[in-house]
Amino acid sequence: MSKSISIKQTISPFNNTIKIAGDKSLSIRWVLLASQTTGKSTAYNLLMSDDVLAAIDTIKKLGIKVKVKVRNNYCEIYGNGVNGFRYKKNLTIDAKNSGTLGRLILGLLIKSPHKIKLIGDKSLSKRDFARVTDPLSKSGANFFYKKRGKLPLSILGLNNPKNINYFENKGSAQCKSSVMLAALNTDGKTLIKAKKSRNHSELLFKYLNIPIKIKKNKNYDFIELKRPKKIKPFNYKIPGDISSSAFFMVLTILSKNSKLLIKDVNVNPSRIGIIKILKKMGAEIQFQNLREYRGEKISNLLIKSTNNLKAINCPKKLNSSAIDEFLIIFLVAAKAKGISHFKDISELNQKESPRLKLGSKILNMMGIKTILTKDSIKIYGQPKLKIKKKIIIKNFLKDHRIFMMSTIAALTLGGQWTIHDSDSIKTSFPSFIKTLERIGKIRKCF
Repeated sequence: MSKSISIKQTISPFNNTIKIAGDKSLSIRWVLLASQTTGKSTAYNLLMSDDVLAAIDTIKKLGIKVKVKVRNNYCEIYGNGVNGFRYKKNLTIDAKNSGTLGRLILGLLIKSPHKIKLIGDKSLSKRDFARVTDPLSKSGANFFYKKRGKLPLSILGLNNPKNINYFENKGSAQCKSSVMLAALNTDGKTLIKAKKSRNHSELLFKYLNIPIKIKKNKNYDFIELKRPKKIKPFNYKIPGDISSSAFFMVLTILSKNSKLLIKDVNVNPSRIGIIKILKKMGAEIQFQNLREYRGEKISNLLIKSTNNLKAINCPKKLNSSAIDEFLIIFLVAAKAKGISHFKDISELNQKESPRLKLGSKILNMMGIKTILTKDSIKIYGQPKLKIKKKIIIKNFLKDHRIFMMSTIAALTLGGQWTIHDSDSIKTSFPSFIKTLERIGKIRKCF
C-alpha cells in the first residue's frame, strides 16, 4: 500500500528560523569526486537521502572505502586516485531514482575493463540516457541497451579512451558533468560547448585544481579540460539546498502574516532562478550575510508573506536556473493576478516524472485554468483562490517534488487533501515533514 498523508486545514501564521539539509547536487558530486582523490576526504552536512546513499553504495561497490555517520550527516571517503576503482566482474550498479548519479557515474567508468550494468527504479528507467551515452561513446566506450536510451544499460570501457568534443544544447548540467568526469580519464583536451546550466562541477574542478579553462558568452559556456595527474583529498561542509528551500519560501509567501529565515543556503547564481522569478512576481525575499565558500555563494534568506502577487511572462533565460523549482513556481502563479506564461520548459518532462503535464493536472484539480503545450504552460491566476473540496494526489511516479508541491498547496490554499507516496521524499529530502514541524504547528493540519 502507498503511504499517504491527509491535510485538512491550512497552517497558522509563523515567524521562525530554520536550516535546510545539504544540497543534493553538491552532495552527489562530492561523493563522486572524493572517490577520485588520493587519500581521505570528509563531508559535513552531507544530505543523507536515498539518492546520495545510492552514490555512496555505488563507489563502495567500485572498491572505495567509505565511513558514514547518517545521524550526523558526516562521511569519510578514502580515494584510490583517478581511475582507482577496484571491482570484480559482473558488477551491477543501482542508481535507484537518481538521474544525477546514473548519468555522472558513466563518465567515470569509460575505462572499465569489464562490463558494468546500470539499473534504476521505475521512474529513472523511463528517462533518457542516450543524451549521456551518445557523447560518452565518442571516447570509444561501448554502451549496450535492451531498449535504446533506457535503463538497464551496460558499459564496457577501454584502456585509452579518446578525449571528447561535445556540444551540449539542452541546458543539462548532468550531461555536461558526465563528460567533464570522463575527461579525468582521457589524454589530450576535452572541449565542451554547453548551453547555460548549473555550474557546481566547474566550481569543484577549479577548487580541486583540475586543469579547466572556461570562457563564456551570452548563451554558452566553452569549457576546456585536461586530465589531472592527481587530485588531492578535500573537506567540504555542504550548504543548504535551494531546491529544498524553495518549498518553504513559497509556504511563507502564500501564508498569512508569516516570516521565515532560512540559514546557510547555497545561492549559486546558476541556481537562483526561482528567487529572480518570485521577486518579479512581487515576493519579498532578502539576502543576508552573503559570502563565498569553495567557490559557491552562501546566504541566509529572509522571506515574508506577500499579498499582491502578479503574473509573469517568464524570461526563457531563467529556465535553466529554475528547472527543478518550476512546480512550486506554478503554485505561486496560481495565486497571482493575471496570466503567467512559461515557455521552452519541455525539459521538465525529462525529470523524475513528466512534471509539466502533472503540474498542469494538479492546478486543474485545484480549479486553476491552464493551457498546456509540449513545451509551455499558461496559468490563469486567481488571487482569491481558496480550495474547499477534496483532492487526491496519486500516480505521480513517486516524484518527490510533486509530493512536496502538493503538501505546500494543501497547507496554504485549503481543501481536504490526500497525498500518496509520502516516502518519495526519501530520495531528496527525508526531513521535509520534520522541517515543516519546526516552522509551525502543523500537526493539527493533518
